[in-house]
Amino acid sequence: MTDGKIIPLTELDPMRRGRIHSLDGWPNFVRRLESMGLRQGRRITKISGQALRGPVTVTVGGTSMALGHGMASRVMVEVEG
Repeated sequence: MTDGKIIPLTELDPMRRGRIHSLDGWPNFVRRLESMGLRQGRRITKISGQALRGPVTVTVGGTSMALGHGMASRVMVEVEG
């Protein structure tokens, strides 16, 4: 994975950091993610992900949370070094 590449959060390797590039989905879905602290430009660290479309655990702004695979696949991340 090269730095600066934009990928879905589900494809980010565990313990890698990135910056949220965009949130894809209907306006209500985007508002829901934003209310959880997932906003464009924020740094995000993927802690773990489960095989076969399981939940993805992340840290954003000092808060850890688990996202469903479908939700995490709509968070586009710019990979950081």
